[in-house]
Amino acid sequence: MAAPADPRRVRNTCILAHVDHGKTTLADHLVASCGDGLLHPKLAGRLRFMDYLDEEQRRAITMKSAAVVLSHKGHRVNLIDSPGHIDFCSEVSSAARLSDSALILVDAVEGVHIQTHAALRQAFLERLRPCLVLNKLDRLISELHLSPAEAYTRLHRIISDVNSIYSALRSHSYFSLLSALEDQPSSSSSSSPEDLPEDVDDDDEDAFQPQKGNVVFACALDGWGFRIHQFADFYAAKLPNINANALLKGLWGPRYFHKKKKMIVGKKGMDGGDPQPMFVELVLKPLWQAYQGVLSDDVELVKKVITNFNLHVPQRELQNKDPKVVLQAVMSRWLPLADAVMTMVVECTPDPVAAQGVRVARLMPKREVAPEDASSFPEVVVDAERARRCVEVCNMAADAPVVVYVSKMFAVPYKMLPLKGVDGELLNHQGANESDECFMGFARVFSGVLRAGQKVFVLSPMYDPMKGDAMQKHVQDVELQYLYEMLGQGLRPVLSVGAGNVVAIQGLGHHVLKSATLSSTKNCWPFSSMMFQVSPMLKVAIEPSNPADLGALVKGLKLLNRADPFVEYTVSQRGEHVLAAAGEVHLERCKKDLEERFAKVKLVVSDPLVSFKETIEGEGLASVESLKSQREFVERTTPNGRCTVRVQALRLPNALIKILEESEQLLGQIIEGKTTKRNGVLDPCLSQDDGDSAATLRQRMISAIDSELEAFTEQVDKEKLERYRNTWLGYLQRIWSLGPWRVGPNLLLSPDVKSSDSVITTQDGREGILVYGRSHVSESLGFVCRSDAEANNDIDDSKPSDTHESLHVESVALTNCVVSGFQIATNAGPLCDEPMWGLIFVVEPYIFADDSDVANHSDQYNIFSGQVITAVKEACREAVVQNKPRLVEAMYFCELTTPTEQLGATYAVLSRKRARVLKEEMQEGTSLFTVHAYLPVAESIGFSNELRSITAGAASALLVLSHWEAIHHDPFFVPKTQEEIEEFGDGASMGPNLAKKLMNSVRRRKGLHVEEKVVEHGTKQRTLAKKV
Repeated sequence: MAAPADPRRVRNTCILAHVDHGKTTLADHLVASCGDGLLHPKLAGRLRFMDYLDEEQRRAITMKSAAVVLSHKGHRVNLIDSPGHIDFCSEVSSAARLSDSALILVDAVEGVHIQTHAALRQAFLERLRPCLVLNKLDRLISELHLSPAEAYTRLHRIISDVNSIYSALRSHSYFSLLSALEDQPSSSSSSSPEDLPEDVDDDDEDAFQPQKGNVVFACALDGWGFRIHQFADFYAAKLPNINANALLKGLWGPRYFHKKKKMIVGKKGMDGGDPQPMFVELVLKPLWQAYQGVLSDDVELVKKVITNFNLHVPQRELQNKDPKVVLQAVMSRWLPLADAVMTMVVECTPDPVAAQGVRVARLMPKREVAPEDASSFPEVVVDAERARRCVEVCNMAADAPVVVYVSKMFAVPYKMLPLKGVDGELLNHQGANESDECFMGFARVFSGVLRAGQKVFVLSPMYDPMKGDAMQKHVQDVELQYLYEMLGQGLRPVLSVGAGNVVAIQGLGHHVLKSATLSSTKNCWPFSSMMFQVSPMLKVAIEPSNPADLGALVKGLKLLNRADPFVEYTVSQRGEHVLAAAGEVHLERCKKDLEERFAKVKLVVSDPLVSFKETIEGEGLASVESLKSQREFVERTTPNGRCTVRVQALRLPNALIKILEESEQLLGQIIEGKTTKRNGVLDPCLSQDDGDSAATLRQRMISAIDSELEAFTEQVDKEKLERYRNTWLGYLQRIWSLGPWRVGPNLLLSPDVKSSDSVITTQDGREGILVYGRSHVSESLGFVCRSDAEANNDIDDSKPSDTHESLHVESVALTNCVVSGFQIATNAGPLCDEPMWGLIFVVEPYIFADDSDVANHSDQYNIFSGQVITAVKEACREAVVQNKPRLVEAMYFCELTTPTEQLGATYAVLSRKRARVLKEEMQEGTSLFTVHAYLPVAESIGFSNELRSITAGAASALLVLSHWEAIHHDPFFVPKTQEEIEEFGDGASMGPNLAKKLMNSVRRRKGLHVEEKVVEHGTKQRTLAKKV
């Protein structure tokens, strides 16, 4: 169908839900009714039209986002079906970025689950207008055998649950809510409340209300669904003294219909008895009658429903022997699912013009432009602002700049591409072999009109139009080949696509890796990066069975890396080809794609390479108590004796670690000075506006320390707590750098000017000065003023001398060396070269005068600089070793569903996998239990398969990355004290040391030295021979 000229008649929506809640079945019915003959109505719900990959059909789950163009009452609807499995959350992000609204599906039996939380959060972060579909209502009748009143109670509770989640999001308290709920997982994506929309009303009105029309009650499998508007209109025609609006308000909530007075009243207005709400009496009871009449073969009851609601059902369909066929015939004619859902999409969701005005602050946040750049490149600033303004209003004018966002690349075999164009001409797919894959851009036009054959610029997320020639590697020019409308698996060629529409673009295969911004002008800011719910945690080394196929494997891995928005491909220091996936299902699909599509060679996959982190002992009260105990400094001196580094290591509170991990992306923007606000640009230097990102993050960090200390109010007196608080706040004012990669959860503190000696003298009479680092991060976050930081740095200038002057110049040049040593140390800890986690390093580097005749010591890149870097790195690592190092492992939040008879077997599997059960609860009205637990990522390999095999397929599990947790075992534990020797002896009676086992497995994999004995505890050899 041709795209309408008016973008106000376009709707872009995606379907988001927990796995197996009925997304693809719903999409089938929408395609069958509104897809212009793409799918026969009788196949809807069984064909799973949007799941066209063989692996999707085999597993019966969606693995990739697919789009289709639908039409409804003169409106064009671009519908995107997305996966519900956590392993494919990147596809959800890709779908959400191109949409303006989201259909949130919830199973009426299972209720709100993990991915329902994630779907609502994703919609909120991308500023989509959500609508709710309560699916599988038939299960309340046929499986749970609930009465209409009980069903109403369950539906009311589900809508309340969804509203409470969304209200928490709107009030910016979602993250604190998750941490408070012990039975829900903490999301580990790199997002934070600063990314939340600020334009959402913070009122108490619920987001999802049936009276508003944004809630549909449905059964996608049987093809029926309704909004209460349909029943309000029907009963308004039968009850002339009550208008439709009054009925609409009364059909949900505690409103009752007085049959004698023919009016809507509250509960007090009813005459005794046990009155039922109008929704039960006028909506649910007729539904129950229809189901009971068909399932119990009560012809009269079915005819009563058909007569009451003026239905026209062919007699031959009513006489079918299969009750499911009869049900579908009656219900789909009475309450057509597609009509209810599509009407809701058209009426309750915004068009691109309205939506992009709200979403532009998230998609293209305003950037900070230095005054000198604005005066040097005024035309660039004007063009970039014009492009942003055109995106904001969805400008389709001929002279409007073309701005397109490609959210992912997807592969299509050349043999599946259309052979003819719009006018019947043959399409020339250059270099196409039938077995080759063509990479398409999954994109949306946000401004202008995109045409086939047009030349555009591909802008990477790192592109900055103000830097001109320095950005050449982040911009490419490309001529597009063909444009297509997406029809599930099919593609329909088009000549042009206007703003507000979704499109597949051919010709970007060699220019876009995963996502990019396309623009007809170089003077355009790129779109902001997408948010992912989790990060790729499951890593494996992959190699071909035949070494001669290595070239084909490398080529296939590069193609897979482009085709999958979430997979990560790297080459390790040992030369291994490492593939990182979100989970086992994702990894299996990647392996299958490599073997059958991209590399076409047999593969050998290693055991998973699980990531760990390293920290020191000191959780909870121990981290507070460590503040009052003066820990020893570790000293390291450079080989030439000119620099001595003193390092002390401390443990960060867990709450503060969590804030730093969640806000990595924001921290990077703040430190680099790129943070933005809604109405302008944030100056990261100490703006006191609480609405800006730096102030909000600063307040969250202070609140994290306060919450950590509040937990110990009963164990520590008030004065000590206040002293500890001041100590932590003092640390936050001295943050020199973060690590690793300058945004991690480790702090490098500049020396304390009050307690450290600015000038020291060695035994041989040499004088040295302290190398002060500027608290750059604390300045950016607003913990200290720039003037205060400069005053602290100049504190040692009170007694200037020639020697000190030259040393001071040299110390300034060495500050970067200290930071580099810290970055290297935090990136590879002493236990097994894994990144450090949650540590504070107080570093005091001293530089001494050199008596030799070396001319120039201020060169930042001479041998001395390398010696300082090495000294700082070794001192940091040694400080960790001396403070009881601990290994940190990633934890999954596990949600298990199992029948009662398999509960024991489920617990046995959880016990073997070192899982920690949080709670279990029985699902109301069923024999199923829901178990919540924390499961180590290292133990998750094969967990789902073992669970299925031991429970005969009755139990299922969903894993979501939750948090990092320190292993309390000491990897170097040896009985030393009298009590330990009495308990463990020489160690022979000890069980296996878990931390040491995990540490050695990582060291062995990395080729590091492993200290282990062939025979740990020698005993006399015993034989089976019986000697007299």
